[in-house]
Amino acid sequence: MTGWTRRQTGGLAAGALVAAAAPQIAQGQGRPKVGVVGGGIGGATVARYLAGLETIDVTLIEPNPTHVTCFFSNLYLAGFRSLASLTFDLQSLAERHRITFIRMRAVAIDPTAGTVVLQDGARVSFDRLVVAPGIAFKLGEIGGYDEAAAEIMPHAWVAGPQSELLRRQLESMEDGGLFIIAAPANPFRCPPAPYERASLVAYYFKQFKPRSKVLILDAKDRFSGQELFQDAWSRHYPGMIEWLPVQFIGKTKAVDAATRSVVTEGETFNAAVANVIPPQKAGLIAERSGLTDATGWCPVDPLTFESTLQRGIHVVGDAIIGGDMPKSAFSANSQAKACAFAIAAALTGSPRFPPHLFNSCYTFLAPDDAFTNAITFAPKDGKIKTVKTFISKVGESAEVRRRLAHQAVGWYSAFTADVFGGVS
Repeated sequence: MTGWTRRQTGGLAAGALVAAAAPQIAQGQGRPKVGVVGGGIGGATVARYLAGLETIDVTLIEPNPTHVTCFFSNLYLAGFRSLASLTFDLQSLAERHRITFIRMRAVAIDPTAGTVVLQDGARVSFDRLVVAPGIAFKLGEIGGYDEAAAEIMPHAWVAGPQSELLRRQLESMEDGGLFIIAAPANPFRCPPAPYERASLVAYYFKQFKPRSKVLILDAKDRFSGQELFQDAWSRHYPGMIEWLPVQFIGKTKAVDAATRSVVTEGETFNAAVANVIPPQKAGLIAERSGLTDATGWCPVDPLTFESTLQRGIHVVGDAIIGGDMPKSAFSANSQAKACAFAIAAALTGSPRFPPHLFNSCYTFLAPDDAFTNAITFAPKDGKIKTVKTFISKVGESAEVRRRLAHQAVGWYSAFTADVFGGVS
């Protein structure tokens, strides 16, 4: 615990939208209080946008001093980015945007009392609460895979120390070794990421360990961007990447960390380096607070992202049941903005806007070969539905793909500036 800090400096880059949501609180009226649990993409975005209204007191509760983005972390694994370049300082975010930052874990939520219970027993009161807990792992669904096994067979699905561990293992692996990725069933965080990881690790092998192989043991028979990935694997890494769908091998049912073995329903595979990505659910605070249903995820009103199970509490990001929206960083950012303006309307009487929901991302197949997608969504009949989709196509020229890879770097800079307010 580092204490509570009140920040007095900083501007706001969320200009047009914030101005449009100008608050209408009378002079002398108490400022409404909004708590935000979780300092990832969704939490940081909603905190920053609400703080920009300047008449709502915003408190961000997060135990970690920094956030490391999962997106682009596959570039780190392949040696193209430093982890520092993917790391953003939450203290600086708070200072710049007048957010009270409590660096401590939230352990419970009392919806009736309107309080968040912190790890030291203190309570933080709120008029509205936003929970952005990210994901947790269903460790019990893969026999033998627990926190200790994850230190030998890392998931690297939360960027940071796990990413560093997996990179060290890849660097120390002898040429000719087998790198296994055990990919989970849907839904899970960032659907294209296991296959981007296979692509970029294969690129690393091609440069430094050319006799090595990548084997993907998949709990699915289809995956996001499949045609684009398989086209790229045949062009860039012929014979180096093998994908085995669930219909051939069955699901991953156990691991043996001592031998780095992955046991599926049909066969056992021995790895030099094993990357086991477990099945996922909403972050634990959501589960403990009655925000999840039988699926393990959080149902929300797609107009406001208010929980349908606990009124007055909103949920954004990977933890929600997002309909057609994938569990991605851009989705979380888009949901957080819609949520912020819905809360502002409820607390201050500012104008209400229909949510505009988007997802956009870039996926690397090699350092100079990337593809992109851009999807718009809208609430319909209580769910989030796809309105329009654009995705790159197989057969695009090398120049188009090089341009997309270049654009991806700019996209990362602009997007993280929007989330974290230009701090790093």
